[in-house]
Amino acid sequence: MDCVKADEANIDKLVEYDFLAIGGPTHAFGVSKPMKTFLEKLSVDVKDKKAFAFDTKSWLAGSAAKGIEKRLERFGMSIAKPHLSAIVKGNEGPLEEGMEEMFEQIGSEMKNQLNSS
Repeated sequence: MDCVKADEANIDKLVEYDFLAIGGPTHAFGVSKPMKTFLEKLSVDVKDKKAFAFDTKSWLAGSAAKGIEKRLERFGMSIAKPHLSAIVKGNEGPLEEGMEEMFEQIGSEMKNQLNSS
């Protein structure tokens, strides 16, 4: 398992993974510029890999995760779980109470799902 920033990701290495969790902050009601650039570079064969899209956002900020998920579907990826948002207080956080625990639970569920397939 690796965790890297979108602008530091080795795109060619992604073919080595069975599952990709891709996400970032919501900017201007959608996908941030660094994430858009990353997704434009995602030209390696990720078809049929499992994926999950997530974002961080304030309550009424739109959703980067929705846009990320649509792009992953266009690449032919199998969406393991519908996109989700971690809600932040204010513009930069911290996360609302319970968000970290919710994503830890999602991570455990996805790990179990991958191990059973």
